[in-house]
Amino acid sequence: MARVAGGDDGGGGADGDRPFPPGEYPILVVGSGPGGLQTSYCLRRLGVEHAVISRDDRPGGMFRWYPVFQRLLSWTQLDAPFERGSREFEWYDHNSLLGDEREHQALICDVLDRSHVVPTRQQMEDGLAAFAERTPLRVRYGCSWESTRRENGRLVLTTSDGEYRCRAAVFALGVTEPWRSPIPGIDQVPHYADCRHGEDYAGKSVFIIGKRNSAFELADGLLPWASRIVLASPRPVETSNFAQASVRARYLQPYEVSVLGGGTYAVDAAIERIERDADGFRISASGTTRPGRIEMRADAAIAATGFTTPLRDQPQLGVAAVAQGRIPALTPFWRSVSAEDIYFAGNATQGAAGLRKHGVGSSSPAVHGFRYNARVLAEHLARDLFGIERERRRFEPAQLVPFLLHELAHAPELWAQKGYLARAVRFEPAQGIVDAGVVPLAHFVDAGGPEAIAVAVEMDTRGQIYPAAYRWRGGRLRGVELAGELLHRFQDAEHARVLTELLDDVVR
Repeated sequence: MARVAGGDDGGGGADGDRPFPPGEYPILVVGSGPGGLQTSYCLRRLGVEHAVISRDDRPGGMFRWYPVFQRLLSWTQLDAPFERGSREFEWYDHNSLLGDEREHQALICDVLDRSHVVPTRQQMEDGLAAFAERTPLRVRYGCSWESTRRENGRLVLTTSDGEYRCRAAVFALGVTEPWRSPIPGIDQVPHYADCRHGEDYAGKSVFIIGKRNSAFELADGLLPWASRIVLASPRPVETSNFAQASVRARYLQPYEVSVLGGGTYAVDAAIERIERDADGFRISASGTTRPGRIEMRADAAIAATGFTTPLRDQPQLGVAAVAQGRIPALTPFWRSVSAEDIYFAGNATQGAAGLRKHGVGSSSPAVHGFRYNARVLAEHLARDLFGIERERRRFEPAQLVPFLLHELAHAPELWAQKGYLARAVRFEPAQGIVDAGVVPLAHFVDAGGPEAIAVAVEMDTRGQIYPAAYRWRGGRLRGVELAGELLHRFQDAEHARVLTELLDDVVR
């Protein structure tokens, strides 16, 4: 590939030590949070030239500010049944970014102490900074993306430093801008992003709009301070789904206090309007699961109504959005469904719905999910845009079933991204049985041929985990749900028998 101005060595020129001056690059990555860092790392390991810009002055992204009350939801186990840094260990470390060399792996373990299995916000930021330094990844910090247009078959991004032209751009900006639901008067309510110190609410009654992750985090952090806490949203708390979401039990303490009594309430109500006066807030609402008018007063109110992806002018280029316009609508490979050259990384990749069997979504909002998305995305860009293909393993027929069962039992990609990512194997007349790597399951199911099989770990609405296999044969797709197993080993004779029958033309 021909080199470009300021290629992957970072360039130089008038900006001295600042890499990637304005110019033309094959790919431009925007953002220096975990999604941007992981994408850049994977692109570089594949030999794909690209530039990385960020408005921030150092790595970390949203973890420089959030979560407000410091502790993350995702856990890292310092001691596990597998060696630290191994592929299998990744399932026990949900917070580190992925590396190909030992010095790049499991870096959150280096900053985490044994006081808790979930890192603090500062520990997460320190781990990301260590990843950027050790790899080392180059980023042009202090360079803000301002606008986007197309010109002569290229994307042109105007930034505070000048214009960047690229064949494709990967926006790793996350779902990070505060968003408020359209409730009359909510513009007077401070957002979750505006909260910092629990002592600011000492002795006060607090009304929290929302009953999802941010709301429970706020309530948990305010329990030692506030005299009364009310969480309200139209739908009830779905405790049966907590095992399928990123919420952990420690955030449920406010709900338990609500059930047992003690000054905290989780109210199912549609909020009709909010009024602010000299004494605080007046909230008018209508009960949902239990009909009736509700009038409440609170000394303070907080809108825990979520965040949105900063799309800016991208809708003018055709970028569509879902979830009330908050998140870009994406293909299984995290490209805008309506803009051929615009891709997303980080937690905005939740805009790709996947199959959603049983209604269960992906883990793309969290680091342990989107770090694998970034690796798959990098391989997809390298292959489809530049013809760069990883060398693929080939199997003898007798090796195939044991390999697939091992992946079902141990592959961290399949366990982190249940029902979204799958391990695929192709059957090619010239090359034989070829490992096709980790792929989005929805893409595999919809692609139609060639002859291939993919295996995935899935979960039903009751939280039951089971393996599944999908086989393309003769232009037809057959899906098989295998039996679950108490310890999720999936490597016994019965599982082998089912896969062998599904592959009878290949392995016998």
